[in-house]
Amino acid sequence: MTAPGIYEHVVGADEAGDRIDKLLGTLEFLPSRSAAAKLLEEDFVRVNGTIVTKRYAVRSGDRITVEVPPWDRGDLEPEDIPLDIHYEDEDMIVLSKQAGLVVHPAQGHWTGTLVHALLAHSDKLGTLAGEDRPGIVHRLDKDTTGLMMVAKNDHSQAALSEAIKIRSIDRRYVTLVHGYIAPDTGLIDAPIARDSRDRMRMAVSDHEAAKQAVTTFRVLERFMAGARDDGYTLVECKLYTGRTHQIRVHMAYINHPVVGDQVYGKRNAKSDRGLERQFLHAYRLELEQPITGAQIALRDPIPEDLARILRALEPDSMGRTEAGDETMAEILPPRP
Repeated sequence: MTAPGIYEHVVGADEAGDRIDKLLGTLEFLPSRSAAAKLLEEDFVRVNGTIVTKRYAVRSGDRITVEVPPWDRGDLEPEDIPLDIHYEDEDMIVLSKQAGLVVHPAQGHWTGTLVHALLAHSDKLGTLAGEDRPGIVHRLDKDTTGLMMVAKNDHSQAALSEAIKIRSIDRRYVTLVHGYIAPDTGLIDAPIARDSRDRMRMAVSDHEAAKQAVTTFRVLERFMAGARDDGYTLVECKLYTGRTHQIRVHMAYINHPVVGDQVYGKRNAKSDRGLERQFLHAYRLELEQPITGAQIALRDPIPEDLARILRALEPDSMGRTEAGDETMAEILPPRP
């Protein structure tokens, strides 16, 4: 469940006719349809001020109000899952999240998450994100790897969340995308919302519910096209907002989808070089320690499965950019 509080949603024309439990299960503040049904059964949901059943068919313009009560943390049990911790003090942790690890409990992933691992690692974690997300400040997708911050108390959690909001934390990702990107730098300023045709996906949208999303990028290296692909570009992306799937959606929007992306990509095993997860890694994090103000600067080279892809592409390299020369030593791990 999400953080306790009151949440609202105005039904759009594309949602009209849906059962309310189905609709609520697709919204970001609820993890599943079953969670929505439970809240409906316990009269925590109102439509235009009136309690409805889970079979209610929503109408365009309906104002849905959802009261999320405190979540029972007793359902969460610590699990002995290895953590790759790069930094830890009394206020925060910075770890490198492995591929395949879901950050917090959600539909289909009620156990075995990063949250369960954190509970086994520390009995001091921030509570501001809700009882099911102790310590969580921001998320990485299940198959995105790299550096991620965790708060060990409410003070640091609030400070880190505010630092992300005002964009004072430097978060950078490296991604390999399909195709040749000609300019060395670029900016993508395109709002993102839930895809109206597939509620499990996000999309660039001009819908009133869309949220501002800004990504900048620098080209690091380009690779020639082959018989079975249209070439590749290695890119460093910097986030100025933190929308769901932001880099993946933005790169697909400019027709350079992330290699291996099974949702927004080409989903072609040969042109994806056999990679079955997105080539996306949070390799750089720079921030001030939220309580002491000390400067923290961390680098995390890409995992070996991604490194193998780059090594295989070396014969097709068209040369690195100046930015690539500056950063590749930080991105590529030593050869095994």
